[in-house]
Amino acid sequence: MKRIYYYHQTTDDVVDSHNQNFSLPDDYVILPTSHGAKIWSTIARYLAASFGWIIFRFFDNVKVIGKEKLKQVNDGYFIYGNHTRPMGDVFTSLTIFPIKNFYAIANQANWGIPFIGKYLVRYGGLPVGKDMKQSIKLIKAIQTVIKDKKGEVLIYPEAHVWPYYTKIRPFDATSMHFPVKLNAPSFVMTKTYHKRRFIKRPRAVIYIDGPFYPDQTLNRKEAQNKLHDEIWETMNERAKLSDYEYCQYIKK
Repeated sequence: MKRIYYYHQTTDDVVDSHNQNFSLPDDYVILPTSHGAKIWSTIARYLAASFGWIIFRFFDNVKVIGKEKLKQVNDGYFIYGNHTRPMGDVFTSLTIFPIKNFYAIANQANWGIPFIGKYLVRYGGLPVGKDMKQSIKLIKAIQTVIKDKKGEVLIYPEAHVWPYYTKIRPFDATSMHFPVKLNAPSFVMTKTYHKRRFIKRPRAVIYIDGPFYPDQTLNRKEAQNKLHDEIWETMNERAKLSDYEYCQYIKK
């Protein structure tokens, strides 16, 4: 029997985290720079990637198509993905992209998750700001990751996770602010779901597409709209490949 989720709008949060209202203090350091922090960051990343390989790539039999496209870019880049697995999304991503300077933009509630929030998310998460001061810190951190570290920043433009959802929820062109501002390429990571023969939980096939570059001949808003349309259309075309609905979503 399918699990049913009810929603009013596609922007609803249908899954609550352990501490949904958790907030970081204003003096929180997004990119720790101490020697000890750097050592633990490396350890945490490899532990998380190993967990991703064992639990999600091996036992869940996740398949990735198009990873070779990442070799077309030597600088920092952004990744846009559909948010359909509370734990699996980030852990699986660590098995696809280089992990040394991989970061994901996430809601601050993730920092409130026991153990994971303190020891894993801290070293790979970029918290969404809740006020102007925190937002400025986020902007500076993303600039550092893309331009100085030549790393990767994962963005879920749909914002909230909808488990095993097989369509793409609408998202605003403002999600493309950072690639346009930093003139950085973007890739699309679309998860699709497929029926298994003996197991109810579907198999995930992930498609990597890109790179997509901002059009520097356009003004900021026009460039965001154009990049949004390219990424939106790509994600929707890939999502159509899903052939199994594990969870049912009903609008109230």
